[in-house]
Amino acid sequence: MRPLLVEEPVTRAGPLSRQLAVFAIIATGLALIVVRDPRADTDAALVALAAGLCVALAAAAASVFAFVQVWREGARGLGAALAGLFLALLLLGYPAYLGLRGLRLPALSDITTDIDNPPAFSRSRAAFAARGGRYPTDPGPALRERQRGAYPQIAPLTLDIGADEAFELARKAALNRHWQIVEAIRPGGRTGNGRIEAVARGLILNLPDDVTVRIRPRADGARIDVRSASRLGGRDFGTNADRIRAYLDDVANLALAVK
Repeated sequence: MRPLLVEEPVTRAGPLSRQLAVFAIIATGLALIVVRDPRADTDAALVALAAGLCVALAAAAASVFAFVQVWREGARGLGAALAGLFLALLLLGYPAYLGLRGLRLPALSDITTDIDNPPAFSRSRAAFAARGGRYPTDPGPALRERQRGAYPQIAPLTLDIGADEAFELARKAALNRHWQIVEAIRPGGRTGNGRIEAVARGLILNLPDDVTVRIRPRADGARIDVRSASRLGGRDFGTNADRIRAYLDDVANLALAVK
């Protein structure tokens, strides 16, 4: 009499999780390549990127379902489920970090070192063209007060050097950070202030943000104010504040180097 062969149960959710995760990585990678291209349709690329992340979430859910089947039924497929979960978490790690950071920060997208008198963006034809015809409007006193509470360390940089020298250092720091300088006006003229108008792009998505730098002469040196505004969305997840801090640190280090 032949012995009965008992087939071990196999979870389909494990291989499905792995397949979804691989697809999510490919789709997200292609969307990331497209969204980083300034010539591409940004909105469509961001939708494709979000869709890829949603598929990664589905892969993570499928892997959890596979773990339950493995635990309860002793089903095979644990390796595929672990692979799917690992790839999904690898893809979702940075968005999850941004989401958690966004929960701790207010919904701001326009940050400045001078809350009472923010630097104004240029209205020149070249600046409008670089911003795609957009002019960042001031968010108003209420949101500025929220910035004061969220980023008390965002403050002007004062240097004990001449305004012309401070302007050169500010311009060099912008170039070192690979900003696209649209205008660079030396201190003097009718207002006495210098100005640098620039477009900065994010490290990962390469999305453009608008930056203006004001160099104001003082009796004992110069004061540098910066304003950075996001073009997309009403929440920047702290990006503009980080940009201003890093930029002013660069200017301060350059000032120390020339002494």
